[in-house]
Amino acid sequence: MTLQTSTETLLQAARGGDETAFQELVAPHLRALHLHGYRMLGSYHDAEEALQETLLRAWQGLPRYESRAPLRHWLYRITTTTCLKMINRRARSVVDAGWLQPYPDRLLDQLGDADADPAVIVDQRESVALAFIAAVQLLPGTQRAVLILREVLGWPAQQVADLLGTSVAGVNSALQRARATLAHAHGSAAPPTRPGSDQERRVVAEFVRAWHERDIPALAALLRDDAILTMPPQAVKITGRDAVIEFFATVPADGRLDLIRLVEIRANGQPAVAAYLPDEHSGDCRGYGIMVLTLDADQVAAITGFPEPALFPAFALSTVR
Repeated sequence: MTLQTSTETLLQAARGGDETAFQELVAPHLRALHLHGYRMLGSYHDAEEALQETLLRAWQGLPRYESRAPLRHWLYRITTTTCLKMINRRARSVVDAGWLQPYPDRLLDQLGDADADPAVIVDQRESVALAFIAAVQLLPGTQRAVLILREVLGWPAQQVADLLGTSVAGVNSALQRARATLAHAHGSAAPPTRPGSDQERRVVAEFVRAWHERDIPALAALLRDDAILTMPPQAVKITGRDAVIEFFATVPADGRLDLIRLVEIRANGQPAVAAYLPDEHSGDCRGYGIMVLTLDADQVAAITGFPEPALFPAFALSTVR
């Protein structure tokens, strides 16, 4: 049985109300759809919600799916419109539109398409970098959709126009404005260190060692002069090596960095660490937060902290050690 025949068989069964067939039909696309939702929304948990809504809408709309476009494209269309609705709801609420969460590399590693060009896969992984995701959140919903569909997924302008109910000229105009916003947001940032390189591993290992030993001078030496520390969704931005080191030396656990245990992980294609802080009553180390590191050669250019223990299960981490 060919893949196409298998897909058609599952499709017919799903249209007949077979939920198991529907689950098999959409299973190969779930990870990519979840990542698409994350790029659109900047939040791991919101992407989870968007995926569940997408699957519900796909199940309900399956009788109207005419197979003129590949199933994957149809699912992307539903995910995109679902995310746009969520963005609009978010804009009308008191929720901070600057919300940002990291994305586990272990889930990126589950992406796979035997027919995809390796260069496309590399481009898609680069487009989940934290700086890119943060910059995308500055865009209006339609511009986000245009940028991601055109630049990341490589959809033709006409398909994007059909999805968004606009013209090709409108899509091109939105793309131009989105590119300009992203260029301004990225500024002249240095290119990150090559992921997984020996240099990256050395820098991260030294960061963890200096932290555990409360070696403030060594920690300072790892930071770039203009290093930035942010902690979304809080409007906190600490700029400069001295200011960041002052924060680390006085705020987390009152500066007792040696009490906070770091575990190396990866997020958004970048090195990261999960932090565990001893509970003052039980003595157990409990998950405190995640720090994503942006490296520039052998120095740390930016640290993005997420004080969210609720994220630990997404990284296959226990909240207690």
